[in-house]
Amino acid sequence: MIEDFAASVFGGFTRRDQRAKGELYLHGLTLDGKRKSMQPMAERLGIDHQQLQQFVSTSTWDHVEVRRRLAVWAGEFVDPDALVIDDTGFPKDGKDSPGVARMYCGALGKTGNCQIGMSVHAVTDWASAAIDWRLFLPESWDDEKAADDKTSAEIRARRARSAIPDEVRHREKWRLTMDMLDEVTGQSPRGWGLPARPVVADAGYGDATEFRLGLTERGLTYVLAVRADATAHPAEAVPTTAPGSVTAAHPDRATRTSRST
Repeated sequence: MIEDFAASVFGGFTRRDQRAKGELYLHGLTLDGKRKSMQPMAERLGIDHQQLQQFVSTSTWDHVEVRRRLAVWAGEFVDPDALVIDDTGFPKDGKDSPGVARMYCGALGKTGNCQIGMSVHAVTDWASAAIDWRLFLPESWDDEKAADDKTSAEIRARRARSAIPDEVRHREKWRLTMDMLDEVTGQSPRGWGLPARPVVADAGYGDATEFRLGLTERGLTYVLAVRADATAHPAEAVPTTAPGSVTAAHPDRATRTSRST
């Protein structure tokens, strides 16, 4: 079975050795053992870890095409009822891992040094499969967001050490999620064409008005949590300005007014 699955995921590789290394890597992931990094996996496989290291880090293969094939396979196998949005924190001790910063980390239950991975999952009541993902890049990893030239130079050096492409910049989590949904459900040549399904997410996304509007514009239904203090008004309500008042209108929220002095 692992051979058939590997053939479907890595079938687009032109080189036989790359397909073989891909199958070896998948085999390593399925073996017993909690640590799934290169060296522990290589030890369980009885091979030199450089074989896996080279395949993952330096071998020239199209990772987006592999993700597309995996997503299509999962979409057919799982036949999802919904697309669930999630983000996962990966605690880190150092500061050199790409995207690492002090952020809220669910794995720690508090703010700490971590990376954040964004993901879209195809789910039913019996299965869940990650079909697309992104690494969240905080502003501290974007030299264009730096306050001064010295900080900007330091960030560029750190980006270079981590081989982060110049076009990869800080984007809010909801924007990264929208990118993934466009990729997964898009019908364009760059889209994967999976059927649209209701989008489910927690208040970290539900409280983002732009995210809700983006889903509506794309014709995607959704079930999103919001904070308990969120306000709402009927769809037919029209913002108005009370006489002698200053209005700060905000889409999707009740009109707020403050008396001028």
